[in-house]
Amino acid sequence: MRTSAAVLLLLSLTTSLVSFPPQGISGAAAVARAYDLILDADFDGLTKALPATCPPAPMVACRGLEALSLWWQILIDLDNRQLDRTFLSTVNAAISEAERFAAAEPNRAEAWFYVGAAYGARAQFRSYRYERLAAARDGKRIKKALEKALALDPSMHDAEFGIGMYRYYAGVAPALFRFLRILLLLPGGDREDGLRQLERAGTQGQLVRGEAQFQTHVLYLWYEKKWPQALAIIKSLQARHPRNPLFRQIEAEILDRYFHDPAASLTASEQLLALAESRAVFRPDIAERVARRNIAKQSKALKR
Repeated sequence: MRTSAAVLLLLSLTTSLVSFPPQGISGAAAVARAYDLILDADFDGLTKALPATCPPAPMVACRGLEALSLWWQILIDLDNRQLDRTFLSTVNAAISEAERFAAAEPNRAEAWFYVGAAYGARAQFRSYRYERLAAARDGKRIKKALEKALALDPSMHDAEFGIGMYRYYAGVAPALFRFLRILLLLPGGDREDGLRQLERAGTQGQLVRGEAQFQTHVLYLWYEKKWPQALAIIKSLQARHPRNPLFRQIEAEILDRYFHDPAASLTASEQLLALAESRAVFRPDIAERVARRNIAKQSKALKR
């Protein structure tokens, strides 16, 4: 009995000396609130919220949020390149910060999550700016980092967002891009599993639910032909983030391009115009310009 007690005491002391890396995302609630401010298009509010976000979250989280804020401002006015240089400088700094974090704590899932998230923001930018090869290389880094995060913490559904995106797009890539993928030694894709991972991030992620749902709607439109489901996602995002004009603009575009319903598209743009004129959305000048352009288009289609 004494021997057993001594062994148990020794085991408990040994266990207490072993340092286990923390699981989950530090300060997840604070980071999620800041992330919602970005989807709200409340970019000034985000700037004010960051000092109370990091800490409790590590500083790398705020560097990533700064880059995401700039990316969403670019998305709202995609043809305007004035923020491109500032975004690249900010996102490259976020990548460097995340890689230092991961190098210092390689057994911490959160560190690898932030590496993947930072590369993810840059990959989206490069894709929209038609820098496809650079975006593909970033995609390889995203997948590698986030798979490490999931291996260390299988419950980190936020990490499935970037992996799912990569696997889906790699799975639907045309033959030319598949050839380049092989040439560049990029990992293969899986359309169905990638979509499942993305959808799971949109329902179970702590931070990226809104962003994952937004990207899911894109896949529903472009590849899956699930137009009603895509529209439902956009209307859900409108309800949760009413000050973001992009979600209203996208509703009008879906009704025009996919439902071929000029009257409904016109109504959506008239609603956006009213919000812009009452200054109820971010960048009302952009929102008003976009709304008036579509109102003119749909009015012509309806021969008004």
